[in-house]
Amino acid sequence: MLLVIGSKCKSSWSLRPWLLLKQFQIPFEEKLIALDQMQTTSEILQFSPSARVPVLIDANNTIWDSLAIAEYLNEKYPSHQMWPADQSLRARARSISNEMHSGFVNMRNHMPHDLAKKTANFDWSFARSDIERVIQIWTECLKFSKGPFLFGTFSIADAMYAPVVNRFVTYGIPLDEICQNYVQHMRSLPSHQLWIKEALKESSS
Repeated sequence: MLLVIGSKCKSSWSLRPWLLLKQFQIPFEEKLIALDQMQTTSEILQFSPSARVPVLIDANNTIWDSLAIAEYLNEKYPSHQMWPADQSLRARARSISNEMHSGFVNMRNHMPHDLAKKTANFDWSFARSDIERVIQIWTECLKFSKGPFLFGTFSIADAMYAPVVNRFVTYGIPLDEICQNYVQHMRSLPSHQLWIKEALKESSS
């Protein structure tokens, strides 16, 4: 199984399936393609028909798009139970994951994922509604589940929101205790720590 990803410092979409694979201890090989280079598109096209990363290649299957990859892994490894077991919670987890996947445009545009960056006194007013919506989602999920993850145990939903965790740290977004604890817990995961470490090494080279 091969996961093709973009630069770890900036590729928020690549982080999601990579983190999922690591958290569930699924063996895979990694192919990193540097973004924003003259040859980036041509290199990605060797693996992905969409010319975008991430893309997962598993035998004769090629799956692109982070959420599609997550669903594929969930079906391939049902014993890992990557969505909540309860049908109602599973529906909610899928809802908030799809909301993240398709929305939050202002936050993406004004707060790009950049692990090498740390901003003080950032004006996040342009993304206020998106930020407030994320905080609302996290608060509701964590109050119900009691944490430490959105639905108690690590799921696809947490992988989908991992880049937002990093954005909130990068841009110094003020959070209450329940959301701050979630950010700290997500950032302290050994898999996430490894991604961050490699991203910082990548950005300094």
